Amino acid sequence: MTDDGKDCGSKFFTLHSSLLTLKVMTIPQLSIFIENRSGTLIKVLDALKEAKIQIVASTIADTAEYGIYRLICSEPQRACEELKKANVAVALSDVFAIEINDQPGRAAEAVKLFSEAGISITYMYSFLLRGKGVLIFRTDDKERAVAVIKDNNLKSIDESALAQWV
Repeated sequence: MTDDGKDCGSKFFTLHSSLLTLKVMTIPQLSIFIENRSGTLIKVLDALKEAKIQIVASTIADTAEYGIYRLICSEPQRACEELKKANVAVALSDVFAIEINDQPGRAAEAVKLFSEAGISITYMYSFLLRGKGVLIFRTDDKERAVAVIKDNNLKSIDESALAQWV
């Protein structure tokens, strides 16, 4: 299970407001729970290799006993299913992804918009793809984050856009 409790099924999340329901497309991220011991990460990587799934970006957050390996890949639904077949604890979650120019300070400018709106970013990582920067992040307030993205004309990236890049 991930922070939002989803497993290998959902590519969208629904936001409820008093006036309407917003359906916001995000990028699916795999969250893989692994023990901090030799061989656990290679089990995951080998399973993805055998399934011919391309890893686009990844990060590991760890504690003394376990880690959470978060990754963006070419076929997240299939990757999730393949990892479950390999008895790997994995789930899909929806994360925001925004495109920024590959220039110093652009990430700071983007994050500042969320900070000024009083939105906490619970985690973030970034990568470069085809000359563009991509920020992947989760916030403590999805609805307000959507408003910040729209109000500031930030370019959000969805799964189909990412698939065209990979």
